[in-house]
Amino acid sequence: MHGLLAILLLPVALAPASAADGFATGTTGGVGGATVTVDTTDELLEAIDMVGPLIIQVSGTIAITSKQGVRPNKTIVGLGTNATITGGGFDMYRSYNVIIRNLTFVDAEDDAINVGQQSHHVWIDHNTFVRPVDGSIDIVRGADYVTVSWNHFAGTDKSMLIGHSDGASGTDVGHLKVTIHHNWFDGSRQRHPRVRFGEPVHVYNNYFNGNELYGVASTMNAGVVVEGNYFSAVPYPCYSTGGYADSGPGRLVQRANVFTGSGTCQAGGTVAEPGTYYSYTLDPASAVPSLVQAGAGAGRI
Repeated sequence: MHGLLAILLLPVALAPASAADGFATGTTGGVGGATVTVDTTDELLEAIDMVGPLIIQVSGTIAITSKQGVRPNKTIVGLGTNATITGGGFDMYRSYNVIIRNLTFVDAEDDAINVGQQSHHVWIDHNTFVRPVDGSIDIVRGADYVTVSWNHFAGTDKSMLIGHSDGASGTDVGHLKVTIHHNWFDGSRQRHPRVRFGEPVHVYNNYFNGNELYGVASTMNAGVVVEGNYFSAVPYPCYSTGGYADSGPGRLVQRANVFTGSGTCQAGGTVAEPGTYYSYTLDPASAVPSLVQAGAGAGRI
């Protein structure tokens, strides 16, 4: 492996399998910058800290610690089917135009991916999350325009938090617009997602399978649209009008979902329609288990 700077040669565009959609539409990551392949910790940390657009191809397994900051205009994409980040994760702090794809995150000692502090236009796509100590993905502190698509949450606990605390209305109201589609919540326990304040949060065509605590929670006057999902063996698919834990009630619209061996989705109130922000095509909920199991997670692009 050559040193990082030695291989920053030409501005080569990586041809993606698809473009960012949902609220992250228009996110281009490192397009227009050089392409670099990294396979050591030092190379990865140097690359994500560089100023300007850059496509970072991750090869093999790289160990990092804690949450490492990612500067704007970056694509971080795994090569092949086994690119892995172990021990740590990525942090967006006032960052933007970031794409994270085709990576397996294992044993992150905090969050695997944190989108925080007014970060915006972030696409998290086709990743696999395994055993993070805290959350797989947090979207907090005024972050906006994020899409989480085609990821596999493999037995995780706190899968996805949107809005970090009940006292964050000053930073979060009017923000936290997030699209969550075609993810496989595979035996994961909770937060798929847990939402405070954000509107609209659009949860569509996801496969919820054996989620012990709950599927989706809309709290603190958040507005969540849950549509075209398949819930299998989920005792509490949705919390909303009754609040959740210590958080006050939210609003939730549910439509065109399938519930098999599952409880009732608590819904109520009106929510801004995601379709007023972007166009999307809804797959039939009955087709979601096969579609998502075949396509979600790292190694599927």
